[in-house]
Amino acid sequence: MVDAVPKSPVTLDEYSRMDMAERRKIWVDISDITDDELEEHMVEQKAREAKVPQPGQIAPDFIADVLGPNRQRTGGQVQLSQLRGKPVAVIFGSYT
Repeated sequence: MVDAVPKSPVTLDEYSRMDMAERRKIWVDISDITDDELEEHMVEQKAREAKVPQPGQIAPDFIADVLGPNRQRTGGQVQLSQLRGKPVAVIFGSYT
């Protein structure tokens, strides 16, 4: 027997008309966290967001593993700062 897909308590149209307090109530109602836990999470996320570089700012340096065509690590690494002045495209994702 296939498990039934849970039905949303609101439609997308209803959700789009809700203010933040109404949305928060829905989030808590359908999740397994309390209102206090949600508030703590939101505070943490705001603090994290404040550290995110804005468009036009220099990105923080990092080292990334190089993946091969089979999406497996090749043993190679690339450091962002070593590519300064060159066009760089970075694709973030999960290959697991």
